[in-house]
This record gives sequence, structure tokens and C-alpha cells, in this order.
Amino acid sequence: MLLTIRDLTKTFPGTVALDGVRFDLAAGEVHALLGENGAGKSTLIKCLTGMHARDGGQIALDGQPISPGSTQEAQALGIGTVYQEVNLLPNLTVAENLTFGRQPVRFGMVSRRRMHEEAREMLAGYGLDHVDVARELGAYPVAVQQIVAIARAVALSGKVLILDEPTASLDARETETLFEVVRGLRARGLGIIFISHFLDQVFDLTDRVTVLRNGRHIVTAGTAALNRVELIHHMLGHELEMAEARRGVQRDGPAMLRAEGLGRRGRIAPFDLTVRRGEVIGLAGLLGSGRTETGDVLFGRTPADRGALREPDGTAVELRSPRAAIAAGFGYAPEDRKTDGIVADLSVRENIALALQARRGWARPLPRAEARRLAEDYIRRLDIRPADPEKAVGLLSGGNQQKVVLARWLAMNPRFLILDEPTRGIDVGAHAEILRLVGDLTDAGMSILLISSELDELIAASDRVIVVRDRRHVSELVGEDICTDRIVQAIARPDADPEGARA
Repeated sequence: MLLTIRDLTKTFPGTVALDGVRFDLAAGEVHALLGENGAGKSTLIKCLTGMHARDGGQIALDGQPISPGSTQEAQALGIGTVYQEVNLLPNLTVAENLTFGRQPVRFGMVSRRRMHEEAREMLAGYGLDHVDVARELGAYPVAVQQIVAIARAVALSGKVLILDEPTASLDARETETLFEVVRGLRARGLGIIFISHFLDQVFDLTDRVTVLRNGRHIVTAGTAALNRVELIHHMLGHELEMAEARRGVQRDGPAMLRAEGLGRRGRIAPFDLTVRRGEVIGLAGLLGSGRTETGDVLFGRTPADRGALREPDGTAVELRSPRAAIAAGFGYAPEDRKTDGIVADLSVRENIALALQARRGWARPLPRAEARRLAEDYIRRLDIRPADPEKAVGLLSGGNQQKVVLARWLAMNPRFLILDEPTRGIDVGAHAEILRLVGDLTDAGMSILLISSELDELIAASDRVIVVRDRRHVSELVGEDICTDRIVQAIARPDADPEGARA
């Protein structure tokens, strides 16, 4: 094997990111590394490329143990990485990007003639003969920039190439151009690790697949030996079963909101959605399928550029920003609570009061005593620990941070609450408490959009489940159809009407 990883472990405070993971890569192979958010993919790559020091395990390249301490050391060993966002300098020329840090020098000065010659030689095998290496990189499409990034990474490393979501910003024609380059590199004997959430591309390009889940190795198999349903089960969990707690009856409350052809070009295809008072609408799909994008459009984080959102009487709800959504009675607990949810250096009291203060406007500050009473109320109701409203929220556990984010939105009593992965990374007790809270809120009349990669969670909590695939709403499940098999089949089915069954 070209690359061998055994028993790789990595922990962060309160989190086991990698738990005895193994991985192999052969020369002349494209090997897919798959898993949902939090599966451990990024941590594995960072340990391999020297961005993180591993806590345990072994990494061997060409049979020799390695332990890179930086990306530069990894490149010197032969390991290069190309990310979704091209990590080159668009204001420099193509040639300058390709030779950056090792430009040819003559008489103490950079030789532009030799630099251009070297750049043209580097691009010769990539189908970019038409590219003017003296032109700024930013003048070319993203697909060309990606190939230039690959050419640079191969020139610097030349043994292992890691492609992390390289096609996320490319159209079908650009993707195929990139794949031809990857196939050519495979034929030259490079080992290529391919990370993607597009399963069609995985089946089209790769030789083997490794799936990680919750920091553990789940399966490694030949791509041709897997079908889509098996692969999705591996990614989402073999143990998923119909949850007995599911209410199982579609609620027939009055309509509270109607989305009509709502969408955003390049983010989520137009969809219809009726939100009823007091119901939980589950949103299922793989990473990158359009789950979060749906929530972003409905909250104005990514304003829609088509369709409309209307009140039951037909009045349009204009959501050009999250502030407008808050004013309309919407709340949104985002997936990444550390980046988009909490303000770590502020206290629990200050974090809980944020949304309410935003709705009041900064010209009408919430009195400190009122904010403290509010915080103490939700600390008690949600059992936030430690029960100190003045403690910095960044010092709390993940589960308690999530409760603080929920308390922030509950404090303004929204009529429509979007929860994106509300139980990710929290302990079993907090998980159960949050799901119980979802039931209590809907019983009181609140409507909830629950976005989750945990199918048992969706099954337990949802009155309806909408399946999203390839940035489209493709199916709606109700009643006894809300089960693991039906959800997985809807996610996996490649022959569905591309317009989908509108929710």
C-alpha cells in the first residue's frame, strides 16, 4: 500500500474526534472518504497533513512511518491537498501561483521567462494549453483554478493527492473536465483521496470507499460492490430503527405559512411548503443535499431570489435578512453552534438575551435585571448547567451551549423555529431533553422545522418528513411511511423526477 493509517486517534476537549480509525490508499487508486458532518473526515486529513498532531496510531507512506508536523513537511513527504475553496492567490498570475515559493532565479532576480516556461510545462498534461500563464489566475473560471491548484499540489508532492469537495462550485461540464484530470493522475500512479457529498460522483470516479461515522471506521469496500442504499445506511447508521416515540399522526392544524416556489439559484431549487401550526416538519438528506440551504432561505440568511413566502391570507413575508425573519416571528438555531450560535466570551445571560435585544433594537436596551430574570428562568426550565447566568458560555459543555442557543430563541417566543442538527455532539441525556422540549413546544402551538442527519431523531419527532437530494425537495413522507427504509430509499433513488414531489 502507498499509504497506511492504523488505529488513528485524536481527541479535543470533551470530544473524541477519531477513535482507532484505519485507512489504506494504493498507488493508482481514487479512494472516496465519506461521512456526515462530525464523522471525522476533516480531522483525519488534518492529522495526515500535519495540521493536527495525532494522539495515537501510526501513519506510514511507502512502508515508512511518518509524522508530519506541518503542511510543508507533508508536502515534502509527497502529500498535497486541494480544497473546495481554491487556496491560491487570484491576484497573482497563473505562473506565479504554480511556482510560488520556488520561483526560478537568475542573477538574484526572478526569471519570468523561465517561470513561464516551467508553468507551461506543468500544465501541459492537464489540458490547459489555452491558458495564458502570464494572466492573473482570478481571470479564469473556478474549474481552471482548481486544475491549476491540482497541478501545483502534484508538483510539490507527487505521491498522495487529497481532493476535498473539489466539485462543489462546478457545473456538470466543468466537473467532467476535472475528472479527466483525476483519471490521468490515477493512470500516472498517484494515490488520490476524494472527499465529496455527491454520491453520483463517488460511483462514477472512485475505486474504493471508506465510510467514517462518529469518529470511527465503519466500512471499506470496492465502490462497484456497494449500492446506494447500502452506502447511505453505512453513512447514517446500521442501527436506525423506527422509533416508538413518534407521534405518527400528521397534524391538521391551520396553515401558518406557505412557501410558493421559494428558492435560490445555486443553493436550493424552488419548493412549495405549507407550515401548519403546532407541527414538526423533518428535513432529511445527506450532507450537502440542501437541508441547511432550505433553512437559510426560510430565515433570510440566504435571501430567496424566486418564489414567495406568504401568510394564510396571502400577504407576502419579505425575508431579506435574519433581522426581518426575527421581526416576522422566526427563530433559527444553526448547525454550527460554536461559529454561528454562541458568542463564547459573553455570559449565559447575554447570549440568551441576544435575539430579544435584536428584535427590540439597540436603541431600547433590555434592562440587566430583566435579562437576568429571563436567563434564570430558562436556566431552570432547560436545566442549563452550571446554573450561573454570568458564566461565559464558552466554558459550558456542548449540550449546555445548545440549550443556551435554544433558550435565546424561546425567549422571543417565535411562531416558527428552525432547528439545524440541534442534538449533534451532545450527550444522551441532553439529546432526550431537547427532543422532549420539541414536543412540548409544538403542543403549545409552535411550528418547527427539524433538520437532522439522525433518522431515528426525525422519525421520533416529525409529523412529516421532507427528503432533500441534490438541492431539491424530492419526496414527502407522512404517517406510516415515516420509517428508515422509506427515507433511505427516497435519498438513494437516482431516477426521481428532478423537479421532485413538491412539499
